[in-house]
Amino acid sequence: MQRVLFVSPGYPSEMPRFVRGLAEIGAEVLGVGDQPPALLAEDVRRSLSGYLRVRSLWEEEAVVRAVATWLGDRSVDRVECLWEPAMILAAQIREAVGAPGLSVERTIPFRNKERMKQALDAAGIRTPRHAAARGAAEVREAAERIGFPIIVKPIAGAGSADTYRVESMRELETVEPRVEHLDEVSVEEFVDGEEYTFDTIAVAGVPVFHNVAWYRPRPLVARSNEWISPQVVALRDPDQACLAGGVAMGRAVLAALGFESGFTHMEWYLKADGEVVFGEIGGRPPGAHQVDQMNFSCDIDVFRGWAEAVCFGRFTHEVHRLFNVANVYKRAQGQGSIERVEGLERFRQRHRDALVWENLLPVGARRRNWRQTLVSDGFVVVRHPDLEATLAIADEFGSEVRLFAN
Repeated sequence: MQRVLFVSPGYPSEMPRFVRGLAEIGAEVLGVGDQPPALLAEDVRRSLSGYLRVRSLWEEEAVVRAVATWLGDRSVDRVECLWEPAMILAAQIREAVGAPGLSVERTIPFRNKERMKQALDAAGIRTPRHAAARGAAEVREAAERIGFPIIVKPIAGAGSADTYRVESMRELETVEPRVEHLDEVSVEEFVDGEEYTFDTIAVAGVPVFHNVAWYRPRPLVARSNEWISPQVVALRDPDQACLAGGVAMGRAVLAALGFESGFTHMEWYLKADGEVVFGEIGGRPPGAHQVDQMNFSCDIDVFRGWAEAVCFGRFTHEVHRLFNVANVYKRAQGQGSIERVEGLERFRQRHRDALVWENLLPVGARRRNWRQTLVSDGFVVVRHPDLEATLAIADEFGSEVRLFAN
């Protein structure tokens, strides 16, 4: 039996499904987190054989000592963490207890965007022109060297929070106060093109399952305009010719960074002239229920498939890509609590067969901060074998279904 130490089994919201996947393939799962045990979801408590609550996951040295003491003479076969901010902690625990997997040094390029791109530059992979910067003077110097337009974003962020497209030095002056709370930022070339993902479950660095999703629109645009209902569309045919360059680049990125076994989530750009450009990569799955989306695309259990890959080095699911799947995220109009929903029942009636998951905030619930979460005020998942039909259904939900808050 494999014994797996899982860091933060209760948060973010997808983590319980990964814990459940480990338990279902027969692993003994030990959890480490800062949530009170009583607040863990029931399926997490049922799947764990032990749980160590620590005061804070960000007190890394104290957590490593506490884990070593708690384990005593018990060994662990894997230390897994699928939440971006705690990946370095997981690597520190691996080193302390002698578990296999990415070390701290090999984890850093998955967290530090500048180190990431330096490693890929050395491997000959096309990245945006880039520089790390501390303080306004260094940001301006990098901007002048790279040339506008540029993107300014956190050096170790996830998603598109605190990320800005900047067109000129004058505009940069307005952005500088918004990022001054960050110790270091990444300044990089703005790449004009469509944005896609390359998501993998890998064994010994080789993908045994992969997924390509299309952002509609690009995340930076979606994060800048509240009225947009962002879409992430998992493509039924990730191996089509127009995506081949991005898929090949993704495989090369895994090799260049020395990734071992587990989930990865890469973002990349396809320019109008066909050039593919790397965006960034995390040694974790995508968020916002995009792993569920992969399940709906293939009618398999990707959470369990990941568990099998990291514990036993295999992926036995037979993958038949049946559907294009769109996650469409909704933002209410107004502030406060959800007051009413318009157009939903009509949408249900028209697309009952395509609508596979409806997860909107109920009337009376408080709005979420749309700048801090892609999920926003809820979402639906729709699927169809034909891509154009999938996009039409997703677009209809975005334009015809509206949430109002007051």
